[in-house]
Parts: sequence; C-alpha cells; structure tokens
Amino acid sequence: MIVIEQVGPLATVQDLGRPGWFGSGVGPAGAADRSSFRLANRLVGNPEEYAGLEVLLGGLVLRADTHVTVAVTGAPAPAVVDATPVGHASVLELEAGQVLRLGLATVGLRSYLAVRGGIAVPPVLGSRSRDTLSGIGPVPLGPGDTLPIGPAPNTIPVIDFAPVADPPADIVTIRAVLGPRDDWFTDPTALFEGAWVMSTDTDRVGARLDRREGPPLERTVERELPTEGMALGSIQVPPSGQPVVFLADHPITGGYPVVAVVLDADVDAVAQARPGQPVRFRPVRADLSSANPAGRA
Repeated sequence: MIVIEQVGPLATVQDLGRPGWFGSGVGPAGAADRSSFRLANRLVGNPEEYAGLEVLLGGLVLRADTHVTVAVTGAPAPAVVDATPVGHASVLELEAGQVLRLGLATVGLRSYLAVRGGIAVPPVLGSRSRDTLSGIGPVPLGPGDTLPIGPAPNTIPVIDFAPVADPPADIVTIRAVLGPRDDWFTDPTALFEGAWVMSTDTDRVGARLDRREGPPLERTVERELPTEGMALGSIQVPPSGQPVVFLADHPITGGYPVVAVVLDADVDAVAQARPGQPVRFRPVRADLSSANPAGRA
C-alpha cells in the first residue's frame, strides 16, 4: 500500500488503456506518454501494461507503508526520498514510512511512477485508467488516498537506471501525414509552415495550438461535416482555425475536418509539450509513416 499525502495540478491512475470499446462509445484513454509509462514499468520489472501513476507537472508526495520498489520517468521532476535526492528514471527502494516527493519538472509535462506489482485498484471495462472525458475509471488522486499494490511479478528489475533523453526544452518537431480531410482547406500545407505554440487549454483530451508564426488554416468547404471516427493523433481544425491534436482521452467521433494525423511514434512528444512551448509540424508521406519511428524509449 502507498499513501498519497499531496498532489499537484493532477495525478491519475493510468495503464495502457481500454481498447476495443469504440462500439460502445468508450475511448481507450491510458497513459498520454506511452513510451515513458512503459519504461517506468520495465524498470521495476513489471509487464508494461501494469497500472501506475501519471503526474502532471510534479507536486506528488507519497508515503510507503511497506517496502516498495518504484521508478519515475517522463518529465524529469526532481525527486527526493525523505531528504535525499534520488535519480530520475532509476529504480528506487522505499522502506515502510519513507516519503517520496516530486518537485516541479523544468521540461516536459507528465511524469510516470511505476510500483513493482502495479497499482491494484479495481479495473473498469478491463482497464484501471482514468478517462477524464467520460469520467470512467478511478477518480483523480487526492491527499489521504491509499492505493493497493498488486503481487510482484516473476520478472525482476534487470537494470537500475535508464539513460533516456529528457523531453525537449525548446521547439518540438512533430511528424504528420496529411488527410483525411486536407481537401477541405485552401492550403493544407500551411500546417507545416512557420510554428505553433501550445495553448494553456491543453489537457489529456487534446493539445490545443495557437499560431505563433505562419499563414492561417482556411477552409474552402464550409458545410457541416457528418460525424466520423477520430483516431489518436488526429489534427482537427475547428472554425477558429487553431488546430487540436487529439490525445489519450479524445472523443471517438468528431464533426470538424481533420487536416492531418500525427505519426503514432510522435504522439508521446505532443503529450509532453508544455503550454507556451513552440511546435512545428513536418510532413511525412503516408507510405513512409511507419518508417523510422521516433520513440524516445
């Protein structure tokens, strides 16, 4: 068991989501930065899908009431156990009564904490993820919450540190494929000109972007678009012309045209971009979109 003593802006239980429920109107949800989440689980010897914590901008304080093995990845929030600084993306052993504190990450947006054995809250529709759009899954964490830990898996940690790169501190370059509604725009390639900036309205549903420099995205087709399915990474353009990149808790359908779709390998980088951080899109042909993946871990 671990006890939550303090949270920052938001901390939720996440795993790799609940795929397969689109027909019932339920999206996958799951960790927004999947590669960092998987790495945290691998460090403590868990299967990658075990539930852990997603922590927005740090500020989490937790206490162990028994010996636990944990690891923190993603946005590099400075961590201390009691008063001792400890390493990011490393295996940490907490004894009963010890307190882990996460400070404010200077780059990136979301940190991930895995506990050996996983967070064993009851699953909903086969997943322990919190979906902030539908309200499905365990409620966001608050002070005083206690989280059960599952039995340790048979696999054991094989390394005690993962030397992964931090999320970028300056401009984030994201690869995207035009379509399926790029023909609804005067010049869809305007998406790739200049730069955008991450809005303060960004959340787990979507990364909202404002123009920093470059031409606007203008529609040539103004009629309403029938509601259609939306994929992770879809770049939907509402009437304002300011695009939204759909993230983990995105709706399963939408009625605004999608000018392009972010490569799956780059969605994690979008999820780690902070409000105010510049973003630039780079075009990729559809037939090359599965080549040269850019996952960080």
